[in-house]
Amino acid sequence: MKLKNLEMMLQRLSGFTNPRASLEQYQTPAPLAARLLFHALMKGDIEGKRVCDLGCGTGILAIGAALLGAESVAGADIDEAALAVAAKNAALLDTDVEFLALDLRDGCRDRIGTCDTVIMNPPFGAQKAHADRPFIDCALALAPVTYSIFNAGSAQFVKAYTQGRAEITEKVGGAFPIKRTFAFHTRDVQEIEVEILRLQKIQ
Repeated sequence: MKLKNLEMMLQRLSGFTNPRASLEQYQTPAPLAARLLFHALMKGDIEGKRVCDLGCGTGILAIGAALLGAESVAGADIDEAALAVAAKNAALLDTDVEFLALDLRDGCRDRIGTCDTVIMNPPFGAQKAHADRPFIDCALALAPVTYSIFNAGSAQFVKAYTQGRAEITEKVGGAFPIKRTFAFHTRDVQEIEVEILRLQKIQ
């Protein structure tokens, strides 16, 4: 499948019906999701692999991984309403994804098991400082390789936070257009600069 075809398929998916600001629920844009997934595919981290999507929301990354030939895909999120949308999205594109309702802070490995690759778009911490840390911790507990979207300029923090546990092996820049979603938004669309980091666990 070509990158553009994947992007077009992901654009068919529904977003959050009732997004929660406290969870920083913004739909990952299809172009950005496709870019992360294709980058992981080219590195050999998707096709034939067991893939987990942490904080999967409505499932765009998980479903994309399934479309690209992952052996199995699991998506985990704390919001059951978002997971209901994710299940419908997976059915729309005829993909097999297991969706799990859980709080990543409550022993994620016991609930999810291990996988080969984690993909995720965690909260950036705009509403709650360090909200991304439980996601990073869970990812490193589950898989040797993680692909994650972070606010631009986060690489130094991630490097320091994961010191001795993982190293950043790739960094790819991108843009995340956020549509007016919550009352505190003052623009119809605000484009946030982001970076996709590939973390390799230190064995």
